[in-house]
Amino acid sequence: MRRTMPPMFRALRHRNYRLWATADLISVTGSWMQVIGLNWVVLERTGSATSVGFSVLLSTLPAVLLGPWAGALADRLPVRRIVLVCQTLHAVLAGALAVAIWLDLPMAAVYALTVTAGLISVFDGPAFGRLSSQIVPHDGLANAVALGSVVSSVGRILGMSTAALLIALVGAPMLFVLNGLSFGAVIAAVLCIRREELHPLAASTACRAGVRDGLRYIVSSGRLLLLVALGFVLSCLGRNYQVTMAAMSTDAAMYGVLSSVFAIGTVLGGLFAAARPRLSVRLLLMAAGLASVLQAAGGLLPGPVAFAVVLVPIAAAAVLIDTTMSTRLQLDSEEGMRGRMLAISGSTGAAAGALGAPLLGWLCERIGADTTLVLAGTTTLLVTLSAATLFAASPQRRTALAHRVLRRHRSAPHPAGHPHQPKPLTRPRRRARVRAATRTTV
Repeated sequence: MRRTMPPMFRALRHRNYRLWATADLISVTGSWMQVIGLNWVVLERTGSATSVGFSVLLSTLPAVLLGPWAGALADRLPVRRIVLVCQTLHAVLAGALAVAIWLDLPMAAVYALTVTAGLISVFDGPAFGRLSSQIVPHDGLANAVALGSVVSSVGRILGMSTAALLIALVGAPMLFVLNGLSFGAVIAAVLCIRREELHPLAASTACRAGVRDGLRYIVSSGRLLLLVALGFVLSCLGRNYQVTMAAMSTDAAMYGVLSSVFAIGTVLGGLFAAARPRLSVRLLLMAAGLASVLQAAGGLLPGPVAFAVVLVPIAAAAVLIDTTMSTRLQLDSEEGMRGRMLAISGSTGAAAGALGAPLLGWLCERIGADTTLVLAGTTTLLVTLSAATLFAASPQRRTALAHRVLRRHRSAPHPAGHPHQPKPLTRPRRRARVRAATRTTV
């Protein structure tokens, strides 16, 4: 398999990753089945779209409030054990939700179980991400993250389509039962992973193991802080497409078409990211700029059919943004801080979604969906251009460019008998520091 695997799927050369990706596909499919089932149950019982939004808020609120603390635990404790415990609890809660819906218990019980599931996900997410980054070597992490986005997109398509079919055939409770069983795939994969083939990460030191240390670290690193800030704006105004797609749709059938088109775009974006040898900040900025321009253009196009055409590259760019953002936050941070970086990113994304969804919905009602797309796309484009300017002005970027010019100058041919001796860019005592800075990927 190692000799025939295409470069796009190079992470699959590793047995541990093949196990992990298979289990992740099963788990993501089950999770989306439960998401659709829960939304359907809430809407059917309450008849209120606001109640559906409230249910989504309950599931994401723990991530906003407790994410950094969960990341600190992932940096200190054995992540394999955390994942096993959390996946087991998820399976139990899925079964409890199935029973609650089957017995027609009050909605308060459903909401309470939803909050509990969200609370467990807070601790599961950073540990899951930290463990997944140990399954492949350091140079294969970008490809593994990209293939993970493809797995998530395919699982989303399978989960949503299967849920729609099963609700009509056997009812919503069966979706929760199947989701509970899907967590068994992750548990089995974690138990079957060969520990000797893992690539362990350094744990956080005792003096830098707290939440404040993680926040201080990301604030002191202008590069990471800028990545998180850009991700917040893009998630808030440029990623809540479930709101704008609903407003652009003429009926339920068109909404289904737009959702399917978006899902296809996410798969294509994941494959493109997997084919890239490196996921850099420059690629992230280009994808963000493209998505912003297309989003604004989508608001100017006549009708939902034309909007569906630009939705494919928008979705592909969105996945490329997510994949590159996750890769850079992991590779550009210390290993002992990786869990907290993933947790802070997750908390920021959850907060952006909780803020952006109602904001975009309110704008769609006030000024129309087309004008909202233009306004949001223009705003994210301006923010992306500002971020590009700040990245270009960073000390790491200037040092990397200077050494790139120096390497080209040294490799250029010179007249015979007149060897060129370029002047060093730095004093000798600072040369080690500059060499370390050039390793930063731009």
